[in-house]
Amino acid sequence: MLSKTAIKMRIERKSNPIVTETIQLALKHEAWLKIAAILSGSTRRLPAKNLYEINTVAETGDVIVIPGKVLSTGELTKKIKIVALSISQIAKESLKESKSEFIPLIEEIRKNPKAEGVKILQ
Repeated sequence: MLSKTAIKMRIERKSNPIVTETIQLALKHEAWLKIAAILSGSTRRLPAKNLYEINTVAETGDVIVIPGKVLSTGELTKKIKIVALSISQIAKESLKESKSEFIPLIEEIRKNPKAEGVKILQ
């Protein structure tokens, strides 16, 4: 695990203001440090998960956190809440069909600073 100082140094290299703001907010809460470390790394290494991958590990009512992007391949059959940095437009439409919900990562960190009841997928 990276130290808070190392993560702060990595923030300086980030050009996306949403990512930097998310990292800074995650650093304030101990439960979100793992997410801050992942986001502070290379953009190419951020996880991208397809809907079918999420569907295999999720149970109805879960809150799934993906510190990257949600992609549209596959189908979501369970009603869950997906928290991610970003989501493709087609995946967002698929979520509406399955009556699931997408929440940006920064909003979830603000609402749930203790990361209670979340499953992190990498």
